[in-house]
Amino acid sequence: MLRGWAALAVALHHASYVYLPDVRIGLQGWFDPGTYGVLVFFLVSGYIVPASLERRESVRGFWIGRFFRIYPLLAVSCLLAVLPFLLGVRGLRAGLEHYHPATAILAHATMLQDLLAVPNAMNVLWTLSYEMAFYLLVVALFVVGVHRRSAPVSVGLTAAAVMVGGLLPTWLLSGLLSRTAGVGVVVAACFAALAAAIAAAVSGRAPARLAGGLLGGLVAAVLVLLNGRVGAWQGLAMMALMFAGTAVYRAEHGQIPAWSGRAAAVLVPAGSLAAGVWNMHGDWHAQLVWAGTVLTATATFAAGWLLRHRRFPRWATGLGTASFSIYLLHPLLLMVAAQFLGRSSGREDVPGLLVFVAVLLAAGWASQRWIEAPAQRLGRRLARRAPSSAAESPVLAASP
Repeated sequence: MLRGWAALAVALHHASYVYLPDVRIGLQGWFDPGTYGVLVFFLVSGYIVPASLERRESVRGFWIGRFFRIYPLLAVSCLLAVLPFLLGVRGLRAGLEHYHPATAILAHATMLQDLLAVPNAMNVLWTLSYEMAFYLLVVALFVVGVHRRSAPVSVGLTAAAVMVGGLLPTWLLSGLLSRTAGVGVVVAACFAALAAAIAAAVSGRAPARLAGGLLGGLVAAVLVLLNGRVGAWQGLAMMALMFAGTAVYRAEHGQIPAWSGRAAAVLVPAGSLAAGVWNMHGDWHAQLVWAGTVLTATATFAAGWLLRHRRFPRWATGLGTASFSIYLLHPLLLMVAAQFLGRSSGREDVPGLLVFVAVLLAAGWASQRWIEAPAQRLGRRLARRAPSSAAESPVLAASP
């Protein structure tokens, strides 16, 4: 249910540029619905993704599941996004035309393009870069056997977000590797390292699995800290919020002490808020927007968690099931509306917005049924064949 709500919040935020420009202008200095939806997504990902890995007890099964969960629809969406360019009707998204096609394709294949200084084929894809970085760190912690230390990891990342912002200016670390070594070089190196890391992590040999998991985690940490498009403090804060979601899950299921989960649930949002206020000094509107976004996203996740044992209406859970399709397809529908149907009139258009939402929900349902669901079923069949339990137990004993 929360995933569906978050996807719809992001879609409505972007739709306001086309259908409700005055509302968007009035709201932008006080609250950011798009970032709010993204942070809710991140908290939910933190809550469920590590559990998926540990339930399978198989790194290979985890990566197979993630691949078939994300890449089929992602590939279709990216193809549709660049189709007008391929047909000679419209240009590429601003900035992407300056990059060699091989660089752009390899960067998007890693899903880390926003951390590789390559413009996203669609504006919403930047969040997937941080999701991928989170997956890499989760696998790294799992293969080492310290995956249950989610609470200290989340608090440590929050402290790093505060300290990085306090010690170094935001512009210094943003895209640092790509600025010094070159975008093409960094993309090629990252693609090779990531391919080697995942290949080793899914191998049947424990030493290779350990090395691959650690290499992937190192790639993620370096990119978030030294090459993100957004400030390093913000990247670290978003990663911290994901691990805070994991800490809540662990406390709920008795894997860690309850006080540890509660501490992460309080300290991480508070520290993320402080990091934003510290780094946006002098811009009280930006401080207000960030603080309100973090607090409302945390409150939304907390409300969902408190109501987790209640039965939700089928339309709400159905919206959540189609949330990834809604998230990836809404920019494409807005592109069609603005560039081909001339809907960017600069006037309020509530009927047009209602039509957009109806079309989006129908497209999301169809995409989930005919693209996502078959791919996920295939992924589950392949994942079941992957080794598990003792065959892929962490190299080191998991901490209590």
